[in-house]
Amino acid sequence: MPVFMYFNETVTNPEVFDTYRKQAGPMILSYGGKYIVRGGAVTNLEGDPGLGRVVIIEWESMEAAKRFYFSAEYQELVKLRQTCTIGTAAIIDGSPPTG
Repeated sequence: MPVFMYFNETVTNPEVFDTYRKQAGPMILSYGGKYIVRGGAVTNLEGDPGLGRVVIIEWESMEAAKRFYFSAEYQELVKLRQTCTIGTAAIIDGSPPTG
């Protein structure tokens, strides 16, 4: 069952973030991730969801997403990303609705 990794960030240091992005992109692909959304303009339709730079990555399973996120090599990049962004990250179960 697919799952989706979600990042919502405000970039505070574009130069450092560019270093992160150049390393993270190929790493995500090498672990089997598939970009669904990678930045881009956000048009709010209702309320203020507080969205900045949104990234959504599809993974084949929860295990695959966690294998990537908690890998030693990505954890080094998490530290770098956290120095140049403010935001949130989550994994969302992609199970289809029942009923």
